[in-house]
Amino acid sequence: MSDNLSRRRYLAGTGAALTIGTLAGCSGGGDGGDGGDGSDGSDGSGGGNAAEDVPDEIDEYLSDARMYEGTIMDFTGQDEVTVEVGAGDVGFAFSPAAIRIDSSTTVVWEWTGNGGAHNVASVEGSESDFDSGDSVSEEGHTFEQSFDNTGIQLYQCTPHQANGMLGAIEVVEA
Repeated sequence: MSDNLSRRRYLAGTGAALTIGTLAGCSGGGDGGDGGDGSDGSDGSGGGNAAEDVPDEIDEYLSDARMYEGTIMDFTGQDEVTVEVGAGDVGFAFSPAAIRIDSSTTVVWEWTGNGGAHNVASVEGSESDFDSGDSVSEEGHTFEQSFDNTGIQLYQCTPHQANGMLGAIEVVEA
């Protein structure tokens, strides 16, 4: 496809459209809700919004990442953002996998205790170099990093990179 849609994003979009079309035919009415997910940011997620304008470098890096669906969560305007370490069915994911933040924002990675021992380490090509150190399996463990440089930050869980435990951050000018 020449319009920069990856195969993965195309398949995700068509699958979602098929699911919505199928469900709409048998829903029998609304639930009175507003269609939102109820997130107001009080759960530590910060209430970011999913955006489709993912930079190509992030989209390509995360093409095989677990829990990446071709969108980036926009947390601009926030001082601190939390990313779960050990998310997903088997605990081999970062959630959210892709985030957008302002420069000088602090990202806090918090371990869920799922999926064994994890770490957070930048990969070659990232704007900044960061590493949480030894792999940890303890629920509630945290690692934080402030990002002052704008650009793309790509990272992984070193022991589980082959399992698709990858993440990315786009840091934009505040």
